Amino acid sequence: MTDDAALVQRCLNGEEHAARELVERFQAMVFAVCYRMLGQREDAEDVAQDVFLRAFRSLKGWDPERPLKPWILTIAANRCRTALQQRPRNSLRNPQHLNQIVVENSGESPDLAEELKAVIGELRDDYRLCFVLFYQEDLSCAEIASVMKCPEGTVKTWLHRARRELADRLRRRGVVPHVEYQLHGV
Repeated sequence: MTDDAALVQRCLNGEEHAARELVERFQAMVFAVCYRMLGQREDAEDVAQDVFLRAFRSLKGWDPERPLKPWILTIAANRCRTALQQRPRNSLRNPQHLNQIVVENSGESPDLAEELKAVIGELRDDYRLCFVLFYQEDLSCAEIASVMKCPEGTVKTWLHRARRELADRLRRRGVVPHVEYQLHGV
């Protein structure tokens, strides 16, 4: 029995310590994905909590032959998509833009990490999720395809387009002149 399967079985047996262990194991990853997808800390906290509630309710349906991490990330991705769809159209979608305005108005040179964070927030939702899962959560294209329920070739295309868009947006912002998207991995 794998470590994931043993942990899930302990959760299903009602072991409180096992439930805490499962949350602790995946909490940072789930929150990071939610925050990067939603752009607002409060929304990310709410959705991350909902992810674990749904995961615990669905543990009986998890296939122990498959890894637990992509299964939980699938729940997180679906909950983030739902949260984004439920947002009012006129709400500020990505508050990272406010950070950028503050940086520009302060007279200081913008930090590349802040610029990158801002342009990642501007990507289409599916491109952003692919990018986050691949570069920040270290999932393979096959795992991302499983999470996003799409073909692996689609994931590779979305990653390519996300890198190209990021490079173009950084170039337009004047962050790096003639930047080439040299993000590796695919």
